[in-house]
Amino acid sequence: MVLKNWVAGLVLLFLLLSFHLRLRVVLKNPLIGRPLQIPVSVDSSVHLSWSYPRSSASVSIDLRNDTQILPDDMLLSSLFSPRNLSSSETQCLQTWYYLDSLLNSSQALPNAIEASRGAVVAWQSLMDSVEEEKSNGSGNGTAKLKEKEKLCPYSIRRMNASEFVDDGFKLVIPCGLTHGSSITTIGTPSGLLGNFQIELIGAGLPSELDPPPIILRYNVRLHGDEMTEDPVIVQNSWSAATDWGKEERCPSEDVQNNLRVDDLEQCLDMIGKDKDYKSNLYNFPRRSMGLMDVVEQRKYFPFRQGNLAIATIRMGLEGIQMTVDGKHITSFAYRESMEPWLVSEVRITGDIKLISVLSSGLPTLEDFKHVKDLDIIKSQPIPLHKPVKLFIGVFSTANNFRHRMAIRRTWKQYEAIRSGSVAVQFFVGLTNIISAKYVMKTDDDSFVRVDELLTELEEEKATRGLLYGRINNDSQPHRNEDSKWYISPEEWPEENYPTWAHGPGYIVSCDIAKAVYKQYREGHLKMFKLEDVAMGIWIEDMKKGGMSIAYVDDRRIDSDGCANGYVVAHYQQPRQMLCLWQKLQETNQAICCS
Repeated sequence: MVLKNWVAGLVLLFLLLSFHLRLRVVLKNPLIGRPLQIPVSVDSSVHLSWSYPRSSASVSIDLRNDTQILPDDMLLSSLFSPRNLSSSETQCLQTWYYLDSLLNSSQALPNAIEASRGAVVAWQSLMDSVEEEKSNGSGNGTAKLKEKEKLCPYSIRRMNASEFVDDGFKLVIPCGLTHGSSITTIGTPSGLLGNFQIELIGAGLPSELDPPPIILRYNVRLHGDEMTEDPVIVQNSWSAATDWGKEERCPSEDVQNNLRVDDLEQCLDMIGKDKDYKSNLYNFPRRSMGLMDVVEQRKYFPFRQGNLAIATIRMGLEGIQMTVDGKHITSFAYRESMEPWLVSEVRITGDIKLISVLSSGLPTLEDFKHVKDLDIIKSQPIPLHKPVKLFIGVFSTANNFRHRMAIRRTWKQYEAIRSGSVAVQFFVGLTNIISAKYVMKTDDDSFVRVDELLTELEEEKATRGLLYGRINNDSQPHRNEDSKWYISPEEWPEENYPTWAHGPGYIVSCDIAKAVYKQYREGHLKMFKLEDVAMGIWIEDMKKGGMSIAYVDDRRIDSDGCANGYVVAHYQQPRQMLCLWQKLQETNQAICCS
């Protein structure tokens, strides 16, 4: 069982260390780093009950003081101040007693007190916020609710969208779109011409000079354009690499070539110039054509100046559908590298008076039930009873949906991964149990050349005591308290760190992984909040204990970005990953983008 548990154990360790690093950032927030008032004490002999002191005096403890030594019962007592909690909330509070085992094992877990101190601060801040919302009532708690809104919400509403900025109305889509997502606009074409456009804008690159791509431009021209005097809808896409594609016009001059997308017409055959309905009724001979015949042949245009219109753009399996006032109007097939998960913003410009804009069905989880190429992008089942050669754990966060989709579309398509000899899992939480010859840790903004890694591992022939990566031999801890990577002398008193490998991509052999997991289970592992440095510290201890360690330095693992010839490129945005993958497929060379 131990042989099958060590990968899951390493994942747990890395997640704990990652949480510990983020917790330090939270603790530096002046809004929650205040002294806690503790008017109660805990009866440590009874784990599921507590008593209030007779004295009304309170004890003030400043948890910001890292050097302050606190008894564990005093630390936990701060959790049980009198509050207006429901029975279910009180029951949840009782789980804090499980911290006793951590605090009593402070020698095995030297950071337990510090982590618990931070957890108490976070809990106290949360309770303050809950009580404030309860006291304010639902009407006055709107601002707080907005602050705590999910990073990847299911829907976004702008109920007062009438105010345009200089370049139009913008709605940010934080986590992209997926199949089934929709954008609904309610507004009235107005102004001199009544022309307007709705654009789905892709994610841009931080250092890119070119504008971000346009996944779809839906252009409504009520008075025609250079090609026609009749009203027309023009659909197109644009990117810096491909420029504008071929326009798709509705109504189309090529009526015979009216393609279907998701089994819906590219352009509804009824779309055309909206002629006078009454004149139609009287201009046709009544003996030769009935009223229904006239209605069936009537053309109309879904938008008109001064008339309110409800338009919905919906993401389908094959393309994008547009309905107006409940009726399908146009379809637009997805173009290469222009998929909905890349969308980061909706822009509406032109002569339209908006009332509201609503985006719904947004991706909040990895829900692939509507994806047409599910077999291609979904993870292959991990062989629980068959060891794999390399296990790659990709650390991610819930709101990085676009990054995970980019990895699925690019380097996760290597044959070694699809065949099952290499396993890849995203670590938003814990994962399954697996055995592997090597274990790799990387991030969701890293592009990994899996084939080259396998070649390097074959050439090294180091199956034991291996740390492969961008090796650092002479780094020192950050002593600046404002640094994200600040390390106090109490946490690491020595002047230099042991040899370690940078976090965007390093590999350890299975014996190291199992040794780390074994020490963790036995309570002998020294915790350290920087996971890549922590791995170096643990390996250094193994080396002192007699294990032979092979440090393999590969400068092609770029921790700061991308350099041609890379094995791992860090800080890559989703579009850069798509570009890197395309260059690999076309040239078989590791050429950077941008």
